[in-house]
Amino acid sequence: MKLIVAVLVASTIGLAQSSPMPRMKGHVIDVPGHGQMGYTISVPRDLGDNDPRPLVLALHPGGGSRGGPFLSQVVEPALRDWGAIIIAPDSPNRRWSEPSAEESVLFLLDDVLEHYAIDRNRMLVTGFSMGGAGTWFMSTHHPERFSGAIPIAGRPRDNPLEALDSMPVHIIHSRDDELVPIGPARDAANALAEQNHTVQFTELSGIGHYAMGGYVDALRQAGSWMWHQWDTRE
Repeated sequence: MKLIVAVLVASTIGLAQSSPMPRMKGHVIDVPGHGQMGYTISVPRDLGDNDPRPLVLALHPGGGSRGGPFLSQVVEPALRDWGAIIIAPDSPNRRWSEPSAEESVLFLLDDVLEHYAIDRNRMLVTGFSMGGAGTWFMSTHHPERFSGAIPIAGRPRDNPLEALDSMPVHIIHSRDDELVPIGPARDAANALAEQNHTVQFTELSGIGHYAMGGYVDALRQAGSWMWHQWDTRE
C-alpha cells in the first residue's frame, strides 16, 4: 500500500462546529487494586435510550495535564459532529503503558460500555504527546477494544504494529515538533503501509509541540477520514 501523506499548515485556532455543546462532567471511579481514578466524560445532549453512539477514549499529554482540559480544548471541538461519548481519564502516573494506568483505563472502558449504548464498530482511541504514545500502546496491546486509532505527536516506541491487524490508523505529527521528533512516527507509518495496512499520515508544518490547539483541525480531518474507513467497511 502506498502511504498517503497529507501536509497541512496548521492554525492555532480550530474551526467552529455546528453541533451543540455536549454535557461534560468530571467523575471519580474506584478501580480494584489501584484506588480511585478521575475522568471527564462528554455526553451528547440529544442522547436517547437505546441510541448507540461512537466511543472515543482521549488520552491526555504529560506535564501534569488532566483529561478534562484535553477533552474540552482539543478532542471534543474536533470530533463534536460525531455525536460521540468521549471519556478522558486522568493518568495515575507518567505513562499510559504503566500497569496501573493501563488497567484503570480498561476498567473505565468496561464501566462505560456497561452504562451506555455504544456502537462497538466505532470505538476510537486518540491522544497527544504522552497520550499519543498511549494511543500506540493501547491500540497495539488491546486491539480488540478499538476500531480506530489516531496518535498525535506521540512516540510509537517498540509497540508491535502487527497487532493492529486491520484497524485503521491516522497518524498526526508536526515536522516542527521540538520535543518529539517526527522521524519515528513517519517510520511507523511507512512500516504499516508496507504491510498493506490502512494508514494515513498527516504532517503538520509551522506548529510546535506545545501549541496543542493547533492540532484541532488536523484531528477533525483525521476523524472524517476515520469515519469514511468505518463506513466503507460496513
